[in-house]
Amino acid sequence: MVIPWWLLAVLVFGTNFVLWGGVGLLRATSALLGWVRTRVLARSWLLRALSDLGRLCSPPRAISETVPRRAGRIGVERVAVLMAAHNEELVIRRSLESVLALVPAENVHVVSDGSTDRTVEIAESTGVNVISTRANVGKAGALREAVERFELVERYAFVLLLDADTRLDDNYFRAALPLFENPEVAAVAGFVRSDWDRSGMSLLGRLLVCHRQRIYALSQYLLKFGQTWLRCNATHIVPGFASMYRTAVLPFIEMNPPGLVIEDFNMTFEVYQKGLGKVGFTPRAVAYTQDPDNLRDYVRQTKRWALGLWQTVRRHRPRRNLFSCMVFLLIMELLTSSLMMVLLPAVLLLLLVPVLFPEFAADSVLGPLHEAVSGHVSLVTLLFGVVLVDLLLSLLATLLLRRPRFLVFGAFFLGLRVLDCALSLYTLPLAWLTRSTGRWSSPGRRVPPGGATLAGPAVAHTLRGEILPGAGGTSNERASTGGP
Repeated sequence: MVIPWWLLAVLVFGTNFVLWGGVGLLRATSALLGWVRTRVLARSWLLRALSDLGRLCSPPRAISETVPRRAGRIGVERVAVLMAAHNEELVIRRSLESVLALVPAENVHVVSDGSTDRTVEIAESTGVNVISTRANVGKAGALREAVERFELVERYAFVLLLDADTRLDDNYFRAALPLFENPEVAAVAGFVRSDWDRSGMSLLGRLLVCHRQRIYALSQYLLKFGQTWLRCNATHIVPGFASMYRTAVLPFIEMNPPGLVIEDFNMTFEVYQKGLGKVGFTPRAVAYTQDPDNLRDYVRQTKRWALGLWQTVRRHRPRRNLFSCMVFLLIMELLTSSLMMVLLPAVLLLLLVPVLFPEFAADSVLGPLHEAVSGHVSLVTLLFGVVLVDLLLSLLATLLLRRPRFLVFGAFFLGLRVLDCALSLYTLPLAWLTRSTGRWSSPGRRVPPGGATLAGPAVAHTLRGEILPGAGGTSNERASTGGP
């Protein structure tokens, strides 16, 4: 029996897109209806009169019921920015400049984790708070130490965890902070976009960055947007590149448990499994990050992320809640789709070779294998269920971000997805067979246009009225342990 193409598409690309994409559509519809009701009510004197009449005729409510659920507007003065950095002299100034345009310098805190370059010097020159760890303890260890030494829990209501290669959009805080007005929200996930600076990038580098950007777009719009609806809230990661936490929950989160290679999966699991609150998310809280533009760094980072997920799943036992159900579905789907994607080249070869070279059909090995595979999968099934669906996803990413580059590179994304799936399966046993130190070293960074400073005119320091000086730096260390 030949597998229908639509069933193959579901098995390869997963039911999560369908499930959470549907939830996201409900969320968007609910928000649209709420906006329409608000606008209509505000403009219609008849509806306002009926609403006032209803309130007059309704029985009196308790004082607690009449108090608005949401507090006043949250200002950035209540937010601490915490950046952990290790040998980031090429990019840290640009990231700090984007932050300093939005928050006071005294709110920004940098912890240098065993840096041996000019990271500390450059950070100090911007006027922010800077400390150093005694050794390279890893990102999670550096964050935990900085939270304690800077006393962020006692001094601030919220903390933004920011990577040294991340640049905040001007509207980041205007979009993210209102989500914390709901007391149930413990964390807010930032919306990640790749920093599309093509200077110095090879054609392969552009393909890798574009592939990663497509993953970001599809996973955030089709998965995370639905997963973070407060009515049914369960997402597997609050990414550590530019996300916010309510500081009141930090003492209950084990930020640096032994053996984990990265911290953001674990912190998200801790929020849900300990009942600390929900995760908010809006596509308007944008931050831009550098993604690897060479195959070596791309493979190392992908392996590191996959290993971090498997290690976190190993550490946290499932519970009877929506979050555990979401994680179970995610893991099962990740395993099945990864296996099918890894087998895809072999299946395609078995289907094509006897057709192109009929003499191989009589081979004692290839002949029976071809008959067995062709009895369940056909070239038409692969074309419609895998290739065409993947191209449609590229088209969707093009429409969502209005970037034609996804169509230009669309024919090559499928091969990179096979690589991603192979790396995910490769790291699965490592989560049980090895223990990670958590120590890190930055991947190769791209120097921002114009050297190690922002392209074009220098960004004015909006708080002190000064122009930030440029920074030098020509190299970055890279280690086999992987980058952030």
